[in-house]
Amino acid sequence: MTLVEAMQRSIDYMENHLLEDISIEEIASQADTSVFHFQRMFTLLTEIPVAEYLRKRRLTLAAHELSKTNGKVIDIALKYGYDTPESFSKAFKNQHGITPREAKCFTGKMQSYNRLVIQVNVKGAEPMLYHMVEKGPIQVAGVKWELSCENGENQRVIPELWEKVNGDGTSGELTILNDGDIRGLLGVCVDKSDVQAELIDYWIAAAHKGEVPERFSQLELPASKWAVFEVHGPMPLSIQKVWKQIYSEWFPSSGYEHAGTPDLEVYSEGDPYSEDYYSEIWIPVK
Repeated sequence: MTLVEAMQRSIDYMENHLLEDISIEEIASQADTSVFHFQRMFTLLTEIPVAEYLRKRRLTLAAHELSKTNGKVIDIALKYGYDTPESFSKAFKNQHGITPREAKCFTGKMQSYNRLVIQVNVKGAEPMLYHMVEKGPIQVAGVKWELSCENGENQRVIPELWEKVNGDGTSGELTILNDGDIRGLLGVCVDKSDVQAELIDYWIAAAHKGEVPERFSQLELPASKWAVFEVHGPMPLSIQKVWKQIYSEWFPSSGYEHAGTPDLEVYSEGDPYSEDYYSEIWIPVK
């Protein structure tokens, strides 16, 4: 099953079960991948988290039903997963800008979020710079935090963590420790969905051999074949752009699959906001 087929299968599953209380584990299983990797793929390809897609689709269908039928607001609220008319009305107005009762009376405009169909660009009009390397196991040392991916919480928190380590001197200590096979500071996401759905450990670390100071933890990354992508330009837009290219262009056309183990963002020294800043994305593949 290709990446495009896997994503479309999961979307079709969501659409076929919109009126049910489906879990992210069930959705990810349709794509034969972990919750973490599915969430990442989905958000990169669609630019919307899974939970937000489900919410927008349900409220779109609720709007259609309000304007086309004589159904009561309370009945439609319950049908689309809301316990009270008040919670339904609030969510409905946040999306559509009008209340459910105004929708029934054909007052005002509504926003329709239509069913997704994944269309991936495999032309590769803009070249990507990458190379393959076999390396590992890789020992890293650093600090870690347990984060939730629910509603994109990890995306909000991770930039704050980098600000923290850059401000309190931790990044400088890690730079001194960096004597391993990868030069630069590392951002590492470790999937923990086998413990709890949408849970990860996020590491800010450096490749290091041997003992480490007590304040740091250690992690061993398994030996892998890595696809290493070059990123040129200021953070965070440049690295976000390459991540999207990887999933929308490179994976569908390369024949490789993600190996399911942690991938890395590698940050070099220098001004991360400059036009000539250099970083890398390391992805384990099979």
